[in-house]
Amino acid sequence: MKQILTLAIIFVTSTVMACNKCSNYDNDNFQIVKVEVKHNADLAATIWEITVKGEAGKTTPTPAGQLNGAPVLGYVFPTSLKSTDVGFGQTDGIVALALTSHPDFDDTPLWDENADSKYDNDGIIWHPHWVVLTEDKRVEGGLSVKQFEKGDATVILPPTNPGMPMYMDSPGFQVITKGNVIRVVVPDYRMSNKHQFSYDGVAAYMQVNTEDMEKPMLGVYKVYSVASGNLSLPYTVK
Repeated sequence: MKQILTLAIIFVTSTVMACNKCSNYDNDNFQIVKVEVKHNADLAATIWEITVKGEAGKTTPTPAGQLNGAPVLGYVFPTSLKSTDVGFGQTDGIVALALTSHPDFDDTPLWDENADSKYDNDGIIWHPHWVVLTEDKRVEGGLSVKQFEKGDATVILPPTNPGMPMYMDSPGFQVITKGNVIRVVVPDYRMSNKHQFSYDGVAAYMQVNTEDMEKPMLGVYKVYSVASGNLSLPYTVK
């Protein structure tokens, strides 16, 4: 509960800040009108859905041509899950399932999302990541993916992680975009059989940083919409 309240406070105090680089993507495709997570006992899986005013997943980032400054668009589900529920070691922060698109790099080396038999060229295809978010006042959106020092032996990541010094996993779940809905299917066993938790829905612009040590490696720079309006995680699994 403390983490949920902290997240709500971060949102309220940070979204007044401007993000000039993000305005090109501020359209109906990122205006959330509904968020829902349903558990299907017959399939032993949860189905996560975000419904938007426009067409879900139609807008993808314009390439920056390099990793530093690379844009990342995301439909994000902040949750009340624990880090250990999704394969990370025990760590503080908000566990979120982020559905992302980023044409400048591929961070899912185990998965071939565009089915062309190449595993390093499909970052633009909408795909999922488990991440741990923490407060970060260095970026306009007030949040970033939690980082750690390379070689820190105390850090535990799922074996499907992309090898970056962040609490990020590339689990390879199926992501579907159809009309105004983007959805992802998560098997129960991939989240410790947890299907009772609270969540919210966020559409956001993120950006990679590899040069400025005063900025996070992957920060949230703009929040386009929030299902609850205040990031209070009021929704529960149906």
